[in-house]
Amino acid sequence: MTLRSLGRALAALTAFLVLTLVLARPARAKGSSVDERLAKVLARHGFTGEIESTLESRLGRKLDKKLAKLGRDLFFDSLLGLNDDNSCSGCHAPTTGFADTQSIAIGIENNGVVGPHRTGPRNQRRTPTIINTAFYPALMWNSRFFAVSGDPFDNSQGFSFTAPEGMSLSSLPHLLNAQAFIPPTEVTEMTGYEAPPSHDVVRGEVTERVNDVKAYRKRFAKSFRAVKRGDDITYEMIAAAIAEFEMSLTFADAPIDRFARGRRHAMTLKQKRGALLFFGEAGCVRCHAVSGESNEMFSDFQQHAIGVPQIAPKDDPAHSNVVFDGPNADEDFGLEQVTGDPADRYKFRTSPLRNVALQPTFFHNGSFTSLEGAIRHHLDVYTSATEYTNKHLDRDLRGEMGPLAPVLAAVDPLLQQPIDLTEEEISWLCAFVGEALLDPRATPKRLEALIPEELPSGREVHRFE
Repeated sequence: MTLRSLGRALAALTAFLVLTLVLARPARAKGSSVDERLAKVLARHGFTGEIESTLESRLGRKLDKKLAKLGRDLFFDSLLGLNDDNSCSGCHAPTTGFADTQSIAIGIENNGVVGPHRTGPRNQRRTPTIINTAFYPALMWNSRFFAVSGDPFDNSQGFSFTAPEGMSLSSLPHLLNAQAFIPPTEVTEMTGYEAPPSHDVVRGEVTERVNDVKAYRKRFAKSFRAVKRGDDITYEMIAAAIAEFEMSLTFADAPIDRFARGRRHAMTLKQKRGALLFFGEAGCVRCHAVSGESNEMFSDFQQHAIGVPQIAPKDDPAHSNVVFDGPNADEDFGLEQVTGDPADRYKFRTSPLRNVALQPTFFHNGSFTSLEGAIRHHLDVYTSATEYTNKHLDRDLRGEMGPLAPVLAAVDPLLQQPIDLTEEEISWLCAFVGEALLDPRATPKRLEALIPEELPSGREVHRFE
């Protein structure tokens, strides 16, 4: 090869390499640009991805695994229900992320099944998840239980409950300890229609039941010195055990958290683009907040009316054990039930979105049964609600729906204008919410492992589908 031909070959090779670099640079820059933009967005919103690591420091102690295990057994035991047929796990199912298996919960007088084939009279709303509730400053769909300070770890200003408890549970160390006093007293959830005359009497009878079980006394003695000395188990001890179990159900290490901590490959490009829409053009973060009191839970824990169609098992009274609101008993007035203010009608707490893909149904009444459908509803409330049909729901929820016009008239201003996204952008948003907010430790298979094989009371565990 002559020097001239060698020079031409080198020049051609150089040109080829330069062209390759030029063509490759935009792709790399594009990915890098998305990462940089998302990192800046998360920083601007104060999202650290480290919320789970703060649990024990905010509690001021380590989680008590032995107490949590005791709380788990109590959580799954119908002994705590005076109707003798339901437990906390009957509505908070590990098979669905400790949320409901139903569109509208079924409590007492159930068939012992937890899953799609659960039957019995329905309550009024869907059971929300208890995963990550250690960080929730407000509980329940109408936020009727909340920490006045806005911090569930801080009882300095008290914990507010509806009557008859009021502020009487404020001495307890955490909002979950206080909330654990309530479920056994709920007539339609666990107590049954032949309820004792007061909540304190209900809790007294539940405590007596637990005290009568030698295996429970032995377990409580390992965690409470008073019981070891021979004193009775108290309901406060029962509540502490259940709360400890619920605190142990903290799963807040999703791809978005790992990305925020610097692992840029923890999320797919599709998820990252969805995140940018979530925090930007789609406006989701305005309600599904991550800053301040939200504790990075993707909820502002405030009440909003978002035009959800009204469903109720009204065609057959035997299908419901709750009297719904409105002149035709087919409405749910939401926050108004707590405040008495008509301006609060149809308002419900913003649903926290962590691990939301584990749920089979969405919104306060489970009227939507796909995450994509729930997301699309937010993007165009009026069209979604107007075109909605309940034909996909369980048979007893397919009757005539409640009035829609007043629901749409009350829609929050934040959702009154449609949000115009392309089909591709909607797929990105679904990928972010459904995949990037899901902690891989919270898969159904792993959560099912928490179901005890047997209970200290000797009672049967529910049949989980």
